Amino acid sequence: MSPVALVTGPTAGIGRSFAQQLAARGHDLVLVARDQVRLAQVADELRTTYGVHVEVLPADLVERDDLARVEARLGDPARPVDLLVNNAGFGLKERFLVNSVDQETAMLDVLVTAVLRLSHAALGPMAERGHGGVINVSSVAGFLPRGTYGAAKAWVNSFTEWAGHEYADRGVTVMVLAPGFTRTEFHERMDVARASAPDFLWLDPDALVRTALADFDRGRVWSVPSPQYKVIAAVARLVPNGVLQRLQSLGRR
Repeated sequence: MSPVALVTGPTAGIGRSFAQQLAARGHDLVLVARDQVRLAQVADELRTTYGVHVEVLPADLVERDDLARVEARLGDPARPVDLLVNNAGFGLKERFLVNSVDQETAMLDVLVTAVLRLSHAALGPMAERGHGGVINVSSVAGFLPRGTYGAAKAWVNSFTEWAGHEYADRGVTVMVLAPGFTRTEFHERMDVARASAPDFLWLDPDALVRTALADFDRGRVWSVPSPQYKVIAAVARLVPNGVLQRLQSLGRR
């Protein structure tokens, strides 16, 4: 039987690249997204191009009932999932007190609560079977004091690093993928222009995912694609947060 991968946020960007490259590897897919029309289009494209089985699971991960349906799919013993890719994104352009508390909570639900609950649902069966994997898509923002988005990604980084070591001896690979600026719809939806960062900082999603899957194949806990972001991550870990905060405040003046 073909291995099965469940990917959240697969209709564009990094998630779509994961779906395409996993299908090219022979994985059957379970695709989870809010937009049912785009979800169906992507599924048809993957079936036609790669000849794999693709199941669609429309769900808004902010809604607890929808999230529970995805958890149930991950825990279904009759249809085991071999790889979970927690990729669904959520970003807010405005600063903390400009956003409503409901907007901030919705972002936390997608970036933290969904990652926790879906990882919990997947890791139990995987640990029992003695094989499987989870890739949590985070960000180098998790290494920086960047408001609630950075704080959420810092949680993903910490949680995944712990889980990667905790379940390695049970045959389960858990890896955190921490990219930076990537050429996807994510920044466009927040109305953030490409000019907001130098060209050399923008990553190609297909190359990023190839690197991530190669790191996953090697059993790595961390994947920071591209030399420039490896340097940024390393420096951010060494420089005290107070210094980073002051540097960022200078940029906002």
